[in-house]
Amino acid sequence: MATPSMEDYLERIYRLIDEKGYARVSDIAEGLDVHPSSVTKMIQKLDKDEYLIYEKYRGLVLTAKGKRIGKRLVDRHKLLEQFLGMIGVREENIYRDVEGIEHHLSWDSITCIETLVEYFKRDPKRLEDLAAVRRELESE
Repeated sequence: MATPSMEDYLERIYRLIDEKGYARVSDIAEGLDVHPSSVTKMIQKLDKDEYLIYEKYRGLVLTAKGKRIGKRLVDRHKLLEQFLGMIGVREENIYRDVEGIEHHLSWDSITCIETLVEYFKRDPKRLEDLAAVRRELESE
């Protein structure tokens, strides 16, 4: 796995707090497959940049800014998983593909994908038509 970005850390912290009510250095390290010392360094940077408040040995709390960005990152991840599923990407590839592309897309691209997902949701026939075209192309 590549070195996690600041966004990866924020997303992971947001998810942990949402799921468990807290985020420990060990949980963050395990989730991102990094050493706890790397987590501590990033947490200190996130504290300095006002995404969270960190007190050594006491834990951390996301600021309003950190919560807003964390939620946005989690929502982006879910949107991309949904989109890839809709267009027929195999389930076993979705997570890896999302991890590979999510930090490389502009928010403009994310908004366009969100619009496309909504377009498909509003009329399930559109998804059926897309799947039919895909099957047709695969059989050629």
